[in-house]
Amino acid sequence: MSEVALADLYVVRAGGAEDLTGVNRIIEAAIGTWDLPERVKRLALPLYRYSEVDLTHLDLRLLEGPGGVLAVAAWEPADARDDPGAGSATLLHGLYVRPDAQRRGLGTRLLEDGIRLARVSGSQGILVRAQAGAEDFFQRLGFSRLPVRNEARDYAARFWLSLN
Repeated sequence: MSEVALADLYVVRAGGAEDLTGVNRIIEAAIGTWDLPERVKRLALPLYRYSEVDLTHLDLRLLEGPGGVLAVAAWEPADARDDPGAGSATLLHGLYVRPDAQRRGLGTRLLEDGIRLARVSGSQGILVRAQAGAEDFFQRLGFSRLPVRNEARDYAARFWLSLN
């Protein structure tokens, strides 16, 4: 079975407060694979975990199959200061795939779901602030790197996908 076909075995659904424990386990496991010193990962991890308060402004989307939830994406309206001038934008706040399920098309499937929902909501584009290890992923999917306009504020690896 091809890797893309494997992604078709799973369903994407909305996530809620009852999913947070599992979501945060996936985030912790995914961050564990990042090419960063262990101390940096340990100190940063609390900033990446989601809570019920986060759900007041984030839309969680989960990719789930027979083995449970394997990936999570979090979306929110982009701050107008971050929008590259296209009008309303949607920010991919986070995209995490369980390490044992990576490179099977699951992250792409969640991203496509978010793009579909952003189009339905009238968003003009998708904004991403990527980790260094994920830059190639977004570029392969048609995202363009945005220039850093304000070094004190802009994330170094920002990407844009126009939905027009």
